Amino acid sequence: MGAHQRIDRLARRSLKRLLKHDAAFPTSKRILHFEGVNGPDAIKRKSPAQDEPWHYYSPFDEADTQLLELIGDHYDHLVGALRDHDEVRASFEAAWLAHAIVDGLTPAHHYPYEEKLAELRGGEGLETRDTLKGKLIMPGETRREQLVNNWKMWGPRGLLSSHGFFEWGVAVLLKAITLSQVAVRDDDMAELQEYGVIELFRRKAREIGALNMYELYQQNGWTAGLARQARKRLVPSIVQMVTLAWYAAAVDAGLAKLPRKRQS
Repeated sequence: MGAHQRIDRLARRSLKRLLKHDAAFPTSKRILHFEGVNGPDAIKRKSPAQDEPWHYYSPFDEADTQLLELIGDHYDHLVGALRDHDEVRASFEAAWLAHAIVDGLTPAHHYPYEEKLAELRGGEGLETRDTLKGKLIMPGETRREQLVNNWKMWGPRGLLSSHGFFEWGVAVLLKAITLSQVAVRDDDMAELQEYGVIELFRRKAREIGALNMYELYQQNGWTAGLARQARKRLVPSIVQMVTLAWYAAAVDAGLAKLPRKRQS
């Protein structure tokens, strides 16, 4: 649906305002090369159940660190690639870092999707969904049970259909978002200095999680109020976090400097 690409473009344009040496960071075109068919989601098609990046996150579970570790790895590799002037590797890491951040801040990815999916599959885990057919068709001990499980997966308000239509709504809203709406503010930069990338991501995820947007969507679908909340709070938070993560990597690579902290 192009949501990740739109977010990356907005974040890269916002980053340009912050970097004095903008040419040292990969361009949008190079970053976007590693989205879509070359992005994390494509692995689900190309090699199901094999090294699939896990981009679900429970913001209020202190023990849920898998996505945080993934973000940290991409961040460290991006810093290293920028230091080495390895434009291809930097483009890849910037794209996959952004993808992980975006998914981790998206309310649909806060839902216990894997747990619910395992229930529909009779307790089978991710490792058993190693073909497209295995990913798309829910099993069942009887024909009737199989039909019921697939309805719960694909029918109205089904597990995957609900997830997809929520993200479709965000993608539609993104088309009308302007750069000024998602620009990094002084307060955002101050938070980056205070907390660092991982802790700032965690805090933003909790702020978004506390809004219960996905739960409201499941109850009522897309409403005017939910769309307004997504446009004014969700999307700006996501784009700003991607921008700040890229900027922090540029700082750690010696390509930029954080502004001086304001005196209280």
